[in-house]
Amino acid sequence: MKSVKDIKVTSKKVFVRVDYNVPVDAHLNITDDNRILATLDLIQYLLDHNAKIILASHMGRPNGKADPKFSLVNVGKRLSECLKKEVLFATDCVGDEVVKKVNQLEDGQILLLENLRFHAGEKDNDDVFSKKLSDLCDIYVNNAFAVSHRDQASVTGIPKFATESVAGFLLEKEVKSYYHSMENPKRPLVAIIGGAKVSSKLKALENMLKYVDKLIIGGAMANTFLNSQGIDTKGSMIEKDLLKTAADIVSEANNKGIDLLLPEDLICAEKFDKDTQIKQVLLDQIPDQWMALDIGLKTALRYAEAIKNAGTIVWNGPMGVFEMEQFMSGTQIVANAIADSSAFSVVGGGDTGLAAKKCNVTDKVGYISTGGGAFLHLMEGKKLPGVVALE
Repeated sequence: MKSVKDIKVTSKKVFVRVDYNVPVDAHLNITDDNRILATLDLIQYLLDHNAKIILASHMGRPNGKADPKFSLVNVGKRLSECLKKEVLFATDCVGDEVVKKVNQLEDGQILLLENLRFHAGEKDNDDVFSKKLSDLCDIYVNNAFAVSHRDQASVTGIPKFATESVAGFLLEKEVKSYYHSMENPKRPLVAIIGGAKVSSKLKALENMLKYVDKLIIGGAMANTFLNSQGIDTKGSMIEKDLLKTAADIVSEANNKGIDLLLPEDLICAEKFDKDTQIKQVLLDQIPDQWMALDIGLKTALRYAEAIKNAGTIVWNGPMGVFEMEQFMSGTQIVANAIADSSAFSVVGGGDTGLAAKKCNVTDKVGYISTGGGAFLHLMEGKKLPGVVALE
């Protein structure tokens, strides 16, 4: 990919695809501005080089129609506060009024467009819509890793028509962190995979067997693996249709000499509830109808020991229902081990990023991805359409 630093942007109209799909409360106030903060370095670079900056993003799922609940107007206000600079706002992302606003931009000014998904053409990757967006700019910059696994107008459509298409700083960081963690890692490479379902991580698990030295399994998906090895997990959530697949993954790991770690003990509950009765038990002691909602202490410490001497760590998925305090200890111990390790560590976005934040390790890991879906896409061995479009 060509980087934005490889081209001249002074006095050019630079269209930057950002990810401002931020969470908001019932009053539409932004509750987490990390996605805005992650773009400030690129915006400042463009300001320092006197570019005319056009920012575009989606927010939520407005289904191709304008909906005030998903307006980016408050994002513009927050961005203005962060930059201590006026950010102009367009009430649409295409059309005569938008063209007029873009043409009136002076060097060093910023214009934020309204939600791209207010038009069905965004998700449909419609060529007419893509062309209208590309006509707004001299240069297209993709700085939105989190949506780069999507084949949509502002991701893969604009580069078909734009004179010049390049990568922004955030996209570059994400792709490089994946390369250094998976395709060119310092050994041993330890992958920690958790979360609810094997099905959501199946392709990633299969692909990672080509790379990893150790594979640590946690979360509810571990129940399916344990069940595939003949463990009666009682009332725990399992995916019966993937029992053979899980057994095959264990078998292939053994054949390749990969150290695959499964739980030895579990924290179980009578029901899925924050006030439920809980017990820490060995695998053969799970009470009838009870469910496993976290790895046990013995398992967590064993996982921490396996992480200690890693050269590279990739973490995607919590070890239990970390949102509930009594099922957070497994994730906390593993997160602390990652933070204490001298290895280069990459944390997948989404729930894993939230878990890292709750465990207070965000400033102690190598890199936290900004996009859960896009990160998983890479882990599955697939190329990102948004990156391919720039090549």
